Amino acid sequence: MRTNGKDLNRNLLTDRFGRTVDYVRISVTGACNLRCTYCLREEDAPARPVGELDTAQIKKIICALGKTGIRKVRFTGGEPLLRRDLEELVAAARNTAGIESVKLTTNGLLLERRLLSLLDAGLGGINLSLDTLDASKFLAITRRNEFEKVRRSLDMLLENRGVKLKINTLLLRGINQDEIPAFAALTRAHAITVRFMELQPFDDHQIWRTGRFMGADMIREHLYQAFPDLEPITGHATEHYSYRIPGHLGSIAIIPAYSRNFCSRCTRLRITADGRLVSCLYHHESIPLMPLLQADATEEELRKAITDAVIRKPKDGRNSGDGHAVSSMSQIGG
Repeated sequence: MRTNGKDLNRNLLTDRFGRTVDYVRISVTGACNLRCTYCLREEDAPARPVGELDTAQIKKIICALGKTGIRKVRFTGGEPLLRRDLEELVAAARNTAGIESVKLTTNGLLLERRLLSLLDAGLGGINLSLDTLDASKFLAITRRNEFEKVRRSLDMLLENRGVKLKINTLLLRGINQDEIPAFAALTRAHAITVRFMELQPFDDHQIWRTGRFMGADMIREHLYQAFPDLEPITGHATEHYSYRIPGHLGSIAIIPAYSRNFCSRCTRLRITADGRLVSCLYHHESIPLMPLLQADATEEELRKAITDAVIRKPKDGRNSGDGHAVSSMSQIGG
């Protein structure tokens, strides 16, 4: 039985700089069924890599996280719906003492047939990664002709009020910037958040330096051109600019993932698909959990590793002088 997470976890995980760490992103697979040009090379094999955490190992980690102070869990990938046990993992997290929120980031390709079972398992929110509403652009960006499946998933999400939906749209100059009004229009009749995102330099050496980068200021200019009466509102910490269009049920946000530094407000840990515990995107340093799990580590040993990761968390990974980002977000789960 779940206990009151707020009473159990209040301020238990605090780093050296006074930040309370209460959120973990767990990559359940490094595999993906799309090959987005800004993320992965076409030649990389899409099959599920070997050496990934199994179901029991992920459950054991989640249990330790809940008792250590983590309140929010997000499952990511790769593409997490490639895991057949995802509903089981969602249910395990939802029923773990201390965990209050369980969410998912997905490209939506396999979501249509599993949405209801995920909601039944206790899933509370979905971030849908979708960069275009045009089939031909979808093929160009993802290298896969699968737009109709994703569109059906989007429509299903829009119709289902039982799940909190955010759409993550990465904007690329000259590719999809003209779709800003179309995405924003989705907030008219739906209480969702459309989030326009900057490209980060974790692109597997693909297009980062090809002039496609579109900064937050340019995104904001395009938004105001399309909707001059935008109303600023307060959004999530990483949603540096948040707006509502008068008469719309939903909201719009801009996430300046590259041009702004959110390190001072970072409350996250990340666990990679192969079991590395990472406290900062901009450092190679991590704590390997797989050896502990393979040695049948106790919960106390796992909790110590989690606490150690929080203690090692840098104040500012981007400006520390020795930070070095991962080469692809697919390696670390977004």
